[in-house]
Amino acid sequence: MSAYLKFLLWGMMTTALACGFLHHLVPPHILNFERLHIFLFNLCSGGTILIHFTEGGKTLSRRGQLFLGLALAFALCAFFRWYLPTLLIPLLLAVIVERVRVDHFGRRMPVALFSRGESTSRKFHQAALLCLSLGLVIASLAIFNSEYAHWFTLEKFKLDTFFLGFSFPLSLISMSAIFSLMKRQEALSVFYLKELCFWVINLGVIIFFLFILANLFLPQVAIATTLFLAVALILYLYWQQGERSQQKAFLTSGIFFLLITSITGILYILLAFSPSYDPRESLPLLRSHAFTALYGWNLSGLAVISRHDDFPIRLHSRQVIMLHWLTVLVLCPLGYFYAAAAVAAVVSYGWLLSILLFSRGTVDPGVVAAEATVLRKEGRKAPVQSAKKR
Repeated sequence: MSAYLKFLLWGMMTTALACGFLHHLVPPHILNFERLHIFLFNLCSGGTILIHFTEGGKTLSRRGQLFLGLALAFALCAFFRWYLPTLLIPLLLAVIVERVRVDHFGRRMPVALFSRGESTSRKFHQAALLCLSLGLVIASLAIFNSEYAHWFTLEKFKLDTFFLGFSFPLSLISMSAIFSLMKRQEALSVFYLKELCFWVINLGVIIFFLFILANLFLPQVAIATTLFLAVALILYLYWQQGERSQQKAFLTSGIFFLLITSITGILYILLAFSPSYDPRESLPLLRSHAFTALYGWNLSGLAVISRHDDFPIRLHSRQVIMLHWLTVLVLCPLGYFYAAAAVAAVVSYGWLLSILLFSRGTVDPGVVAAEATVLRKEGRKAPVQSAKKR
């Protein structure tokens, strides 16, 4: 990834978090920055990283640049509530994503998702692109229905619900990164467990969203619990099957963020359907859930795939992981309620991003020795590593 693109991503992702705290300066009834907060991270930054990672170039391609430009235009139009452009732009973005998907995976129909010969990692990768393109089309339909057609009325079928859906493709590409770092030689039982994880995660989230639209309580709890168990299984598989690498500790930390996200999601469902439900009292839990999902779990995967050609770097550093947890679990939730903590959260997050995007680091001798041992067992030579990152 080029230095220019890294600086651009750093600016967008830092601005995204800052927008989540601008209610301290501008009352939401005057300007609500929530959409910019979500779109700048999920669609503009995350979507661009997904496109760039799929195409595999050193610099952002013209197609990637067009995606980024249109995504920024969509974010601004949605923020200012200029709804006519927001009907067309998501469809153009979906076409770009589908072209990238077809060029990379070779077929218009995603038949590889059902192939036993396709790795779980590649299945998650293609599902991420497919989910992004479908989410863009549905978002356009949601805007058209809520603002113009009024075909039917569903409280959750609107843009303010669907912009959160753009985080799911980032979750899937993070899963792809995790499964790509598992051992290639596996027992048949492990293969079936991986397949089970893939289908439970993908179908579970789709069904879960339908239950949210229908406002059904018990089915939401059941699916949310199932997803939690699936994430716990993925953590077990990654702990047992994950190859020792510079990325492993950071991605393991990301899975723990996802477990916390699952637990807070279940708790919020139970609270939202309780007789004494008060939206103001549930706000701390909801904000913790959102920050952990976006800037904890999703950022973990994005950091790894954005630096996939730069390793080894010290993403396994305890200091980096501790800074990540401090920022996401403490400073960000506090920052939503206290302006001083918001400033600290943005500064800490900007510092964290600079480490994740620009750190050069040194090679961990223990990891290099372990990788060399694996390579010798496979009959291959270990690459020569310098003392410092190139």
